[in-house]
Amino acid sequence: MPMKMETILAQAGSRWDERTGAISMPVYQTATFRHPALGQSTGFDYSRTSNPTRLALEETMAKLDSGSKAFAFASGLAAIDAIIHLFNSGDRIAISEGLYGGTLRLFEKGYGNFGVKVACIDATDIRAVKKAFEEGAKAILVESPTNPLLRIADIVAISKTAHEYGALAIVDNTFFTPVLQRPIELGADIVVYSASKYLSGHNDVVAGIAVAKTQELAEKIGFFQNAIGAVLGPQDSWLILRGLKTLSLRITAQQKNARFVAEWLKSHPRVNKVYYPGLDDVEVRALLDSQSSGAGAVISFEVDDAALVPEILKNVNIFIFAESLGGVESLVTFPAVQTHSDICAGERDRLGINDRLLRLSIGVEHVDDLIGDLKSVLGRN
Repeated sequence: MPMKMETILAQAGSRWDERTGAISMPVYQTATFRHPALGQSTGFDYSRTSNPTRLALEETMAKLDSGSKAFAFASGLAAIDAIIHLFNSGDRIAISEGLYGGTLRLFEKGYGNFGVKVACIDATDIRAVKKAFEEGAKAILVESPTNPLLRIADIVAISKTAHEYGALAIVDNTFFTPVLQRPIELGADIVVYSASKYLSGHNDVVAGIAVAKTQELAEKIGFFQNAIGAVLGPQDSWLILRGLKTLSLRITAQQKNARFVAEWLKSHPRVNKVYYPGLDDVEVRALLDSQSSGAGAVISFEVDDAALVPEILKNVNIFIFAESLGGVESLVTFPAVQTHSDICAGERDRLGINDRLLRLSIGVEHVDDLIGDLKSVLGRN
């Protein structure tokens, strides 16, 4: 009988060290490894290529995502960088609109100089997805939900369409994690994470994960992980392993809080719009329910006056004004000047990432305190 997700998470790394029986995966803080004899290896030679602590994390992530193999990187962008290396100069890659600003910067200002072409599309419109492949896209990279407007893409349909054209489907699953959504099981070829977010859960590490569906893709990504060298160190690998142990518990609590906060914001007279998949129309909810087991714990909302934004950011007492998301602490972020500042103002406005939009990462605090904090800065309704 297959092991349940919660069990895999709770025992992440706990049965790896057979020699000592350590319950907590040891941190192998070493650069190199002793060879038993000439032509022999313990399986570890140099920590850029592989390290036991990092390998324990990678094996856990591969199991969680039903992948062939997983790879841990120094950041989520480093993971995406290795994936872009799968392509050649002149290749076209479709990416979803509103993609995290750092990812867009990497494509346009990094690999654009090397001839990798980018087509930004509305990935929630399967016709736009098909058109991108008709125009020669070799792959599509989508966030679902998107950051920060939390739009839901049909991963099953996108993956099927990509494969019809011999292309790859890559999904950034940072917001939902394997607890809520498993893109490889939905047809995707590669799933990528900023492990700094929910996988870690404590805002104490920067890391990235890429999981490959097939052995062939795994070999290619593994080559670039080793060749480029942007690997996750053993101490940070241990921190992610520790975070995974409580991932299911944290997301359950955070998602419960998020639902209450989203409902409260929706009824507030100073809030024009709330972006949260759990509140969307029947069609979106049907899609969400068909490929995930929840709506997550990120909420974006638009206030009625841009002048209110700096007052909110200055006066919140429970929410912390900071970038990032997914930790146990609740954060508030201003996407237009933080996470998506690399997108030109006109494009941000077109997408709805305007000067009235705020994003909340809901933590595990008591929901009454979270709503009370928002009441104090928005006014009671």
